[in-house]
Amino acid sequence: MAMSIGSPDGDEDEVIAAINTTPLVDVMLVLLIIFLITIPVVTHTIPVKLPSETNQPYKTKPENINIAVNKDGDMFWNEKFVPDTTVLLEKLKTVAVIVPQPELHIRGDQETRYEFIGKVILTAQRAGIAKVAFITEPPARGG
Repeated sequence: MAMSIGSPDGDEDEVIAAINTTPLVDVMLVLLIIFLITIPVVTHTIPVKLPSETNQPYKTKPENINIAVNKDGDMFWNEKFVPDTTVLLEKLKTVAVIVPQPELHIRGDQETRYEFIGKVILTAQRAGIAKVAFITEPPARGG
């Protein structure tokens, strides 16, 4: 009985550096077949008619109050000049008792100081106006 411990030359066997890809290909083919079989089952759903919604631009109701404030702090009630906040307070108090109460829409110039807009909001709060909104310019389409 003879036993071989190494090559007689003393050379070692070379390490095989290549990866056997056959099992990997087999697993990938099995996964591909499973996905091809299960995809039609996943996409088959119960047919329902979903609600559709369209975005309509906001239209100002005639009973809403529009207050514009320019960059100098001048106030305009539906395009009519209002000299100061005391006159504005009296006008808002007469409107605040109407049922249903109209909304107050504030249009402020881009250069207006926050102080002027704050005075209008404070006056509306003192008068008892419940709904205050700000009118802004919508962004450009596609931008």
